[in-house]
Amino acid sequence: MLVRERLKAGDSDKEIIEFVVARYGEFVLLKPRFTPHTWLLWLATPLVLLAALAAIVLAYRRRKAAAEGPKPLSANEKRRLERLVGEG
Repeated sequence: MLVRERLKAGDSDKEIIEFVVARYGEFVLLKPRFTPHTWLLWLATPLVLLAALAAIVLAYRRRKAAAEGPKPLSANEKRRLERLVGEG
């Protein structure tokens, strides 16, 4: 309705877009401009995607490490364990 009124008033497409953006903000546009106050809007999706991929990789590595089981004790760890068990 607002656009129709602006067209009847003789405004150009650019003038109508500027009017609507001035009145309602960048977020009414289908493709908002890349300006400092819309950086979060533009960068949130790739950042969330990267974070999700990192979480998947970390979960895979943890699961793989848990499936391999515990590592055997080194010689120093065995001696220390024997000392601790002998003290108890």
